[in-house]
Amino acid sequence: MQDNLYNLNIERAVLSSVLFDPNTYEEVAAKLNSEDFYLPFHQHIFRAMEQLSIEDKPIDDEFLRQRLLKEKHFDERAMLDILSSNPITNTAAYIDEIKAKSTKRLLATLATEIKKVTLEDDLPALDVMNLVEKKLYEITQNSTNNDFRAAQEITLSMLDDINRLKALGNSKLIGVDTGFKNLNDKTSGFGKGDLVIVAARPAMGKTALVLNMALKAIERDEGVAIFSLEMPAEQLMLRMLSAKTSIALQNLRVGDLNDDEWSRLANATDSISKKRLFVDDGGYATIHHVRSKLRKLKSQNPQISMAIIDYLQLMSSDNRESRQQEISEISRGLKQLARELEMPIIALSQLNRGLEARDNKRPMLSDLRESGAIEQDADIILFVYRDDVYREAKEKEKEMKAKADGKEYKSEYQRKEEEETELIIGKQRNGPTGTVDLLFQKRFTRFVDKMYGSTPHEIVFDENSIDMREGTISMPPI
Repeated sequence: MQDNLYNLNIERAVLSSVLFDPNTYEEVAAKLNSEDFYLPFHQHIFRAMEQLSIEDKPIDDEFLRQRLLKEKHFDERAMLDILSSNPITNTAAYIDEIKAKSTKRLLATLATEIKKVTLEDDLPALDVMNLVEKKLYEITQNSTNNDFRAAQEITLSMLDDINRLKALGNSKLIGVDTGFKNLNDKTSGFGKGDLVIVAARPAMGKTALVLNMALKAIERDEGVAIFSLEMPAEQLMLRMLSAKTSIALQNLRVGDLNDDEWSRLANATDSISKKRLFVDDGGYATIHHVRSKLRKLKSQNPQISMAIIDYLQLMSSDNRESRQQEISEISRGLKQLARELEMPIIALSQLNRGLEARDNKRPMLSDLRESGAIEQDADIILFVYRDDVYREAKEKEKEMKAKADGKEYKSEYQRKEEEETELIIGKQRNGPTGTVDLLFQKRFTRFVDKMYGSTPHEIVFDENSIDMREGTISMPPI
């Protein structure tokens, strides 16, 4: 081991300072752990100091000697070297030096491990990269020291939290705010480490719902990472802006705005541009790709509170045995990553076409495509269901059949400004299942909580106006 990876004199000086003034132990222990010391005896003595502190016993040479002798870790000469070292008054620089050299040793060990798994064990390149990324993330976290927080920061943070809870109707959240009070009431928020699956058939608003969650998160000054495998970031942003400004999505797409709407759009874009929203819209992602990018982003932006993947079945895997095995590897990897980064990962998922043949088309767990692994790994599974989607489709089918038969058909179906939506909790590992009632405002691609005791107002739209089906209008380049 090279000299620049450790300094025994500095280690002795810090330990000596604790022995001469036990009150400094807390300062040292706040930034160092026993593994940060290079010499094994220094590790043993620091662990013994920790135990004496826990047991509220004096941290002095006699109590340390007794404990180390009992553990058969005592070294008379090494102890004398510590006692003969000059204690220091300003320990901060010495502590930082020990931490820095500890980090260097971890990096050197990692370099050796990389050589072993690459050349001797001959592991696949992606496995090696995953190991390196994981170890680097752990080293980064270990080398970060959190100092005291000032009263001003604490009080402002507290007031922000109180205001957030007040806005939610004084509801108490255990996990990350979902953005919907009715859903929070059922789930207490998404757990920091949950894999959340949001599934639906096409046109139900699979994507719109999670974008609403993302918008509300960044408005709370939290950070959000989105992997968009289906549409470019500009299209996602248009949907978020429509929901935020209450300007119809179609009007935003073609730039058909009045002066007031232009003003609202300018304010909204200025606001969102300052938020911590990060989108990867490369259109290709493996579990290794997601893991690597999220680890890096989270280390650089600790405020990231959730990650969204749109959608799971578009992800790729190295497992070529079967698609079920691929999905299994992906879902398991996402769950492990959520726990590692201590934040919920929300993944959109497709549903099998089979449910279309049922009279009751409300989704169930067995409707998840490649459902076995997803159902097992997920902490929460949500299904988005809007009955009006099927009612409208059925009316159009009747109309087309009538025209084919040369008959007139007058549809009695009326399009609504707000459509009732059922958010079905098909699985919740730490809570009840059931249904959450929302309203979907199509024009603004926006979901809102349903207010009980009120009835959605119905408006008949002109048949020649915008096609309300999601995803039928192509967006011009931006």
